[in-house]
Amino acid sequence: MKLINFVRRIIFPIIIVFVVISSIILDTTINPWLLAMFGLLFLASVIWDKRIPYALVIQALTLVCFHACSQLNWSAMLYYILVVLTVVQRPKHAVAIAVSLSLLYTATRLSYMPNTSYNLLVSIYDLISFQIIVILLRLVITSEQDKKKLRLRNEYLAAHDPLTGLLNYDGYLGALKRMSAQPDASFTLLLLDLQGFRSVELLRYENEILAKFAHSLQYHFPQASAISRYAGDRFALLFPRKPNTIKQIQQVLASNQLDFEVTYSIAEFPLEAAEAQAIITLAENRLFENKRLQWLKQEEEMFSSEKLKIVGELAAGMAHEIRNPLTTLRGFIDLSRSHAFNIERWIDIIMHEITRMSELTSEFLQFSKPHISNMRNERLADCIERVHYLTESLALSKGHLLTVEHEDADGTLVFMDRDKMVQVLLNLVRNAIEAMQEPGKVIIRSRIVGTQIAIDIQDTGCGISEDGLTKIFNPFYTTKETGTGLGLSICQKIVQDHSGDLTATSVIGAGSVFTITLPLASGTFTGES
Repeated sequence: MKLINFVRRIIFPIIIVFVVISSIILDTTINPWLLAMFGLLFLASVIWDKRIPYALVIQALTLVCFHACSQLNWSAMLYYILVVLTVVQRPKHAVAIAVSLSLLYTATRLSYMPNTSYNLLVSIYDLISFQIIVILLRLVITSEQDKKKLRLRNEYLAAHDPLTGLLNYDGYLGALKRMSAQPDASFTLLLLDLQGFRSVELLRYENEILAKFAHSLQYHFPQASAISRYAGDRFALLFPRKPNTIKQIQQVLASNQLDFEVTYSIAEFPLEAAEAQAIITLAENRLFENKRLQWLKQEEEMFSSEKLKIVGELAAGMAHEIRNPLTTLRGFIDLSRSHAFNIERWIDIIMHEITRMSELTSEFLQFSKPHISNMRNERLADCIERVHYLTESLALSKGHLLTVEHEDADGTLVFMDRDKMVQVLLNLVRNAIEAMQEPGKVIIRSRIVGTQIAIDIQDTGCGISEDGLTKIFNPFYTTKETGTGLGLSICQKIVQDHSGDLTATSVIGAGSVFTITLPLASGTFTGES
């Protein structure tokens, strides 16, 4: 556009003045005043091209009159330049206009030149020259237009996300910097993060979800100056700051009009940050904090749900276990009606069932609250020796060998409730003894593992199936004919309350190993206590 104005206001006047002066000096003009007048009229029609109706027709007529008055072929340059301007401004009609101007030039030239073969050939040459100029110029312009389109396309792709058509990270930064660089800039930055987008169920429809969400943003936030998908499932929107902008944003998000659960943050420029990078950092920090709070809330809800599920399972198991002895008691009471309510013959069975319910409720209370209160630094070896003393006679009576192995852990101190730990070890050792139908061996082994101590209770029994290993710590799960199924659950809870872990491994036909892992007390040493 600047080049065209330069040609109109500088080049045209220079050529017109030169032709007028040359025509006067060479005495070719028929009337200097008419020549000057037509020159001025032509120049005016060129300069004010867009303001004059039928400007091209007026330009052609005034140029022909100027040419005829000057009677100089040097006016050809004005025709050429006018053709060039026509190709640039009116490319669809360039050929027709070029032919018309070339014919006008030739006719005017022949009006004052001798009718010779030379002049006729020159006229034909001029006609061809006009067309060649048009063709070459159109090729150049078309090539430049293609380059411009390609450049614009590359710039668009560099700044936009190919999936959603929104601005990408670079486009987002560019838009934000441009807005912040404006005088009296004031805008609101909104960051959005799709909740649960990385879940396995949604990953299969990732592209579809992102495209749909992008369309939803464009539909519900038409007032946004820029919308960007700047990172995976994160989006940014820039809004001109108005009194009710934040309220409108919150209304859309609160009403779930976007059809997706989102975590968001809002920051205002320059009210809360006066630089582009500062407003981005502020919004990102707020988004991270909001996501952290959302994670904590979801974790709390999940934990509460899991607790309710466990309580339900415990209640169901407890009801089932108590109902069995109650059914037995009721049966004997009904039976006693026909024996004058004499229950002497069934007294042992009734007392056994009552004892069973008492033990069940006691273990259930212990499971729900183990009451670990007497915590102090104790030698774990003392607990192991105590359990060995209490169970050795039971093992020998069943034909089993019970041994203790300390691997550099004899004097190890552990912060624990000694009685509770003896209870755990006693339960595990008795289970190991009962697991062996044939004479076998039970080993209690303690060993140091980094900053922890591990106690293995190993037997040579029949082993536990893989399915059984996944259930043995569940409340009320048991493979014994007697027992409540709460023993291992209580053991695991006691160990966990000591910041430890209880695990089990087993090989069918070879035996099982139950491993207790506990943290060492600070200042722990091995050797003499």
